[in-house]
Amino acid sequence: MHPAFLYLPGRALSAPELAAARIDGDLFDIGEGFIPADLVEAPGTRAASIAALIPVDTAASGPTAAWIHGAGDTPPAIHHVRRAVERRIRAKLPARVVLHDTSVPSADLVTVGGVPVMSPTRTMVDLALGLHRDESLMRWLLLLAETDETLVSAAIDRIDRLARVPGTKAARASLVRTALRTR
Repeated sequence: MHPAFLYLPGRALSAPELAAARIDGDLFDIGEGFIPADLVEAPGTRAASIAALIPVDTAASGPTAAWIHGAGDTPPAIHHVRRAVERRIRAKLPARVVLHDTSVPSADLVTVGGVPVMSPTRTMVDLALGLHRDESLMRWLLLLAETDETLVSAAIDRIDRLARVPGTKAARASLVRTALRTR
């Protein structure tokens, strides 16, 4: 998607002007911005629409990465990012962004719409591993599973290779249940 088709409030048009264009049916909202009504909503568009919320040296993770990869229709209310570098960072975060202070290896990152995002498989694994702390992640896990039929099996294979990671048995069981639901 060309950046000229992503309208962010305060740039070329104000938030009220963009809202009026949305009401008229010319634009629809996506993430933090708006795109023309006839433009296809793709992962790159989703990522670009929230790029301002992803600090330098971090990558979209968890529900945010799932949404970017095509899960669901609306973005999560709270966005999640994870360190994309080995060193510690001090990111200034908006109230709607949560930083998970563990680094993601570069092999688990993809660039989507100019934004670093955890790969779909790594996102699925992280969502499954986080279920014991936050049951709301199941919604994102199921929505992400619907985007690619091979994703759940790839995540199960990845979980099977993990050593000494808490919650792997429960994560694997939830992925198996997810595979049964999506068939």
